[in-house]
Amino acid sequence: MFDLSRLGAWAALPFFNDTLPAIQTNLSTETRNILPPAHLVFNALEQVQPDDVRVVILGQDPYHTPGKAHGLAFSITDEFGGKLDSLGNIFKELESDLGLSRRTTQLDDWAAQGVLLLNTILTVPEATPKGHANLGWQSLPDQIFARLADQPRAYLLWGGPAQKAARAVDPQSNLKLETPHPSPLSAYRGFFGSRPFSQTNAWLRSRGHPAINWGDPEDL
Repeated sequence: MFDLSRLGAWAALPFFNDTLPAIQTNLSTETRNILPPAHLVFNALEQVQPDDVRVVILGQDPYHTPGKAHGLAFSITDEFGGKLDSLGNIFKELESDLGLSRRTTQLDDWAAQGVLLLNTILTVPEATPKGHANLGWQSLPDQIFARLADQPRAYLLWGGPAQKAARAVDPQSNLKLETPHPSPLSAYRGFFGSRPFSQTNAWLRSRGHPAINWGDPEDL
C-alpha cells in the first residue's frame, strides 16, 4: 500500500517493520475513502530528513475533506479552494506576529527550510475526524522525537493531542511552545497572541541558525 523508498534515514525507525504492517492490514479492509492518498501519507518525512529538521510543528490528524490534505500537517493543497479553517487561523496569527500576509496554502516551502509538519495520526477516513485514532499511528511520533533528541530543536505543539504526544521532549534543551489548537473551536483560547513564529525565529537566531521565512515562498 505504501511506497517507503523515499523515506531516507527515517526508514531505520522500528515503526516501519514492527507497527506499519498491522496498520496496512487494517487499512486494506477500510471501506471508506482514506485521506490523504497513500503516496502522500509519509510526505512530511519524505520532505525533511532527520538531520535537516530545525522546527517541528505537530498537529492531530489529516484534513478529512477530499483534495485538502497532502501529508503535511495543517498544509492545504493549492488547488483546494475551500475553507482554510485551522490554516486560516495560523495565517491570522502569522500576520499579527510578524506582519506577513501569506497567500500560499501549501506549506512545502516551510518543509524545504527544515520544518517537519507532522501529524500524530497519518490517515483519516473521509468525513470522520480521528477515525483512525486507534490504528497505532501514535507510536511513530514517539520514535521520531527519540530520533530528533540528538540536538536542540524548536517544537510547536498545537492542541492537547500534540502536547501529549511530545511529552518526552525536553523543554530545557529544546524550545517547546505549547498552545491551544488553531482550529476555529479553540484558537481564541490562547493560540491567537501566542507569537510562535517570532519566538521560533528568535530562538533559532540565538543559536546561530537562520530564521524561517514563514511568508510566501517568493519572499525567500
